Amino acid sequence: MDQKISIKIAERTFNLSASSPEQEEVIRLAAEAINRRLEMYTRKNPGKALVELLAMVALNESFRKITLQREIESRDAEVQALSSELANYLKDNVK
Repeated sequence: MDQKISIKIAERTFNLSASSPEQEEVIRLAAEAINRRLEMYTRKNPGKALVELLAMVALNESFRKITLQREIESRDAEVQALSSELANYLKDNVK
């Protein structure tokens, strides 16, 4: 059963549902990360509209996500190549 939770982003409260304690933790951590990044952009860009600052936060977080996804894909390819090498080595050298 989903648990109702409330989080604050940019001084606005959002009521959400979390399907597990782990999901609740991740949602809360994400909201904290957004608020920290928003605070940083607000300090560096005084006078900017909230919507502009939130767009910058969204762009930054999306950039990080895509970068990490590419890194994971690269690591997966390395693991596949090493697994294949190992399988070939074992096939050729273990009797």
